[in-house]
Amino acid sequence: MSGIVGHTLYAELALREAARRRLPFTAMLQQQRANFHAGAYLGSDIQVMPEAVCVDTGKEVGFGTVPLERSPITGGPVRRFKLTTPSGPITAAQAHARFYGRAHLVFGWTSTEKELRVPWDHLPDYFAAVISDITGTDHRALAYTLGWIVHVVSDSLIKGQQPGIELQLLDGRYTPKNRPVQDLISFHDVGIAELGMDWPQVFTDLAATPVEDIQLHYMRCAAPRGHLAKLFPDGWKPEAAPTLRAVLQENRRYVKQHAADEVANMQLTHGECRDSLRQHTGMTLAEMRAEARRARFRPMLDVMTGHIAAMFEEVMQRCPELGRV
Repeated sequence: MSGIVGHTLYAELALREAARRRLPFTAMLQQQRANFHAGAYLGSDIQVMPEAVCVDTGKEVGFGTVPLERSPITGGPVRRFKLTTPSGPITAAQAHARFYGRAHLVFGWTSTEKELRVPWDHLPDYFAAVISDITGTDHRALAYTLGWIVHVVSDSLIKGQQPGIELQLLDGRYTPKNRPVQDLISFHDVGIAELGMDWPQVFTDLAATPVEDIQLHYMRCAAPRGHLAKLFPDGWKPEAAPTLRAVLQENRRYVKQHAADEVANMQLTHGECRDSLRQHTGMTLAEMRAEARRARFRPMLDVMTGHIAAMFEEVMQRCPELGRV
């Protein structure tokens, strides 16, 4: 799955599966849905920033780390966007290099920090330690953390970092060519038709959530403390906290525009998707749907959701307080 549409859908499917399995924290997630969705996207993807600024109009364009040579507004020149932070201006690519692995755990580390990678079989311990470090009954932070777990598990599987799912859609499992197909089916056929999701409202609520301190903790960009510091004593960088906080604030600012762009990109006209998506995939929407059925994309989502719910259960076994929410 790709980006905001995919990860938000995974969260919704995981919530439904949690309810089916009667996991005790389901009601809390329903009450804290916006923070659950935010954790499932912004809890890991810290590159939600503009890529550039249109020189002719001064407007921000693009999406972090995706190269952009010309302005999509005027076709004219662009300059690289830089975020002002306490440690100096940084680009989306620089934010990605500094923080992406810390949020994804299993992959995405730079060569200088690759020894901090968390093996898959250590993830339940890592997640349980983070949850055990949440103060009191902070349900907002808890929902955000469970959303982040959704992202780490789903990204690891869909990107082939961990075996567990099979998908041969167009040219592979997760490729630039098949991502629009995944998003369109997820947005319309699963999100709207099956789950009744109001995507614009879901994204509005997600964007309104505040930065959660627990994210700095689980990314080890805070002072070492609690169960997480005991189990994983290496890699803590409290000096990075001010810069990371600035990045997380920027994520929430720019996600409003990014979400609006994605909703617009998913719109259908007379039952057909945008020309740009047809040109990108070489298929009409009807052909995309047929290909998704052939590749058993919808059943794959259920397999993915099963892995997420199983991770929830493993974490709950290690963290009994999660079962008393």
